[in-house]
Amino acid sequence: MKDKTGYLYLSAKKKQDKTIIDDIYFYDQLKVIKPLYLDDSGQPSIFVVNPGGGYVDGDTYRMDIRLQENAELLLSNQSATTIYKTPESCVCQEMEIVLKKGSLLEYVPDPIIAFKDAKFRQDTKIYMEPGATLIYAELISPGWSPDGTPFTYDTLRLKTEVYWDGKLAVYDQVRLQPDIQNMYETGFFEGYTHFGSMMVIGDQAAPAFLDQMYDFLEDENLPGRIGFSMLTIPGFTLRVFASSTQDAEGVFNKVHTLIRKEWFNKEPIYLYKY
Repeated sequence: MKDKTGYLYLSAKKKQDKTIIDDIYFYDQLKVIKPLYLDDSGQPSIFVVNPGGGYVDGDTYRMDIRLQENAELLLSNQSATTIYKTPESCVCQEMEIVLKKGSLLEYVPDPIIAFKDAKFRQDTKIYMEPGATLIYAELISPGWSPDGTPFTYDTLRLKTEVYWDGKLAVYDQVRLQPDIQNMYETGFFEGYTHFGSMMVIGDQAAPAFLDQMYDFLEDENLPGRIGFSMLTIPGFTLRVFASSTQDAEGVFNKVHTLIRKEWFNKEPIYLYKY
């Protein structure tokens, strides 16, 4: 892995009544903050740091995350994933996640912000055993340019594959190319500027819970547009269009809080930095 700009390997296991990090290795432009236990559940929170402040032309990153049976981990980053102008080669990020039976991973990073003329490709593969639970969120902002014009990045492509009990069960790909797509049209962002996606997989994700969550969010009267889809395995995807980062994250936070309470009897965790 020494050919990567940054690399992280992290393994967690259950020890008595808490989860511990039993193996960790990282180098160069990926580092982690010491595990934090934000409540009394025994679940550690890990925050990934890019000390360079952002991703630049030709950068390549990889993260390998392993959760043993019944281990629980909350994973986020210290700040937004910022991709600067990439005149020659795209920025590439790979992630492989392995979740054993009874494990829980809550992956809730800050937004992806691509600068003018940036190219970014992310490939994520997740291997889950039945009985494991995953909460996996992604949020794409309209990007940044000197004159404030949104959607001036070149390309964003995010591909996620989920293997359930050894078989490919979910294939999800988002490809955004503003120079050939009208981002405000129907079928794209439909007048909104921010796009969020949350994938939730676990035995508790029955249709009855989806109905409960839908009614809950409707009562909250949140801004933006929200949609749900059931998966062929126990789980669902949530899509949200919003007009700001805070609006999209507000939806994520409501859903995340409800799942933590109803499924695990855990208190809310507020990860957003403002």
